[in-house]
This record gives sequence, C-alpha cells and structure tokens, in this order.
Amino acid sequence: MAKKYAFLFPGQGAQAQGMIKDICEAYPEAQKVVDEASKIAGKDVAKLLWDTPQEELNRSDNSQLAITTASIAIMAALKTKGIEPSAAMGFSLGEFPALYAAGILSFEDVIKIVCQRGSIMQTVCEQIAEENAGNAPGMSAVLGLPPEKVEEIAAGIDGAYAANLNSVKQTVVAGTADGLAKVEEAAKACGARRVVRLAVAGPFHSPLMQRAADNFKVALEPFTFTDPKITLFSNVTGKKVTEGAPAKASAVDHLTNPVRWTDEEKVLADLIKEDGSEWAVLEVGPGKVLSGLWGQTEFGATLPAVAVNTAEVLASL
Repeated sequence: MAKKYAFLFPGQGAQAQGMIKDICEAYPEAQKVVDEASKIAGKDVAKLLWDTPQEELNRSDNSQLAITTASIAIMAALKTKGIEPSAAMGFSLGEFPALYAAGILSFEDVIKIVCQRGSIMQTVCEQIAEENAGNAPGMSAVLGLPPEKVEEIAAGIDGAYAANLNSVKQTVVAGTADGLAKVEEAAKACGARRVVRLAVAGPFHSPLMQRAADNFKVALEPFTFTDPKITLFSNVTGKKVTEGAPAKASAVDHLTNPVRWTDEEKVLADLIKEDGSEWAVLEVGPGKVLSGLWGQTEFGATLPAVAVNTAEVLASL
C-alpha cells in the first residue's frame, strides 16, 4: 500500500531571509514557481525571498506573498519525488497554500489573493497602531495552561480573545493593551508557566480585525473557490472542508476567529488512525514550528512527523 502524506503549511512569522534558495537551485520546478509568482504579483519574488532585509520581509504585505510562494515551491520539489498530499491544513496564512494544495484555488488566484490579504492586513495594522499610539492592541502567548482554561480566562475579560489554540501547552491571546495586561495577570495567577507579549503588528484572529475582514470580503468577491479534491481542514471550524463556498466564507471569518489548530491536529490524527494506510506528516514551508506543535500532542509521539524546511529539505528529500 502506497504511503500517504499530510501537508502542514506554516503561517506568518515563518519567513526568513534566504528561504528556499537552496531548494530553487536544486529543483527547477521550485524556481519556476517563484518566477511565475513574480509575474502574477508584479513583484520580484526572488529578490523578496533572498535579498530583502528581515525587518522589511516581516511586513504582512511582503511576508504573506513570500511564505505562500515558498510553501508552494517546496510542494513542487516534493512532487518530483512522487510526494503529493492526501490531506492538507495550514496555520493561519498557511490555509492559502493548503487551499491551493486541495485544488480549491488555482496558483494564479492564490497568489493574487495573498497579495491583497497581506496589503489589507498591513494597512489595517498601521491604522490600529496610529489610532492607539503607545497603547496598541497586540497578542500574548500563554504557556503551560490548557487551551480551554485560556479561553475561559479571555472570555471573562473585555477586549481579550483566545486567538491561536496552538497546542495543549500554548495558546495565544489577542486583545487591547488593557485586555492583554489583565489576561497576563490572570493566567499567571492560574499557574501559567510563562506569559510572553509577542512582537506582532496587530491583534490577529480576533474581532479587533473586523475592518480587515470587511475589506477582504470585498476583495474575494471575484474569486471562485471550487470543492476540495483532497481532505482539507479549516482553522475556523477545526473540521473537514467539503465544499468551496464554505471555504470562501471561512477565508473571511479567519481574520476575526481563532485558529483551532489543536482541533485540526486531532481530526487529522483520527483520520490517519482510521485510514489504515502508512502516513507521514510533512511541514511544507519555512521553519519547524508546526512539526514542533505536532510533537507536543499525545498522538504526535506515535504518528510520524517530518519537518520539511530550508535547512534540511534537500537531505529530507
């Protein structure tokens, strides 16, 4: 029985100057993805990936295009080895290469969409920062408490929202400056091992990003989302995506709702266990964050996790 693969696509924050350069040098198919992305975006994506200073690369309007292109380029390299996904899911921004992997969006459309999404989010974050000078909303990571406990804490505090349910050990909260301060105090009182304020541009995956969601909904109107051709999971619901129309709606809701990554991991693990085939879980994109989160689960120890990233993709392949 042929091995099956689940592809995990990383989100914003995975970007690093020079990412996938070694892959593109070794695989013409990967370089072709970068070249085509440049034509579609009207921007030199190779220069963006390899020559842009990290601070500039970190901007949403740059990082979202860069990470999406990098992830799809790695997919192209894997395809030359006969490695293609039977299931896919992406963390936050990573949902867009996952939508491409599932056949919901064409390559041209996914590049156009992430360019608009990145631009909208960058603009809104700059507006939020200007409107709240010196006291801008943001995000904090709570370590060492169960996700449901962090959700309970945030639900009881105005201006605080559980945003990224990363693992049984890590949940990220988005909120106003006052809301985050109260969450941090309450989490420590409940036994959190550590609470870390994150260096991010805005309060992602919370109602505080409604302005961006409204603008993105308009931007998405011309695009068609077809039904998935492989198993796909949603950040918004934590469950399978079976049709294109709900996937399009979720792409908008995604900006103001939490990333239910722990739910997605559980559903994927159940699928692997019930399927009976041999599976491998590949992190397809820069970095190792998602394979690390997978390893923190109770099933990650028994199901295979392989990181596919700039540092080791050639050796892995």
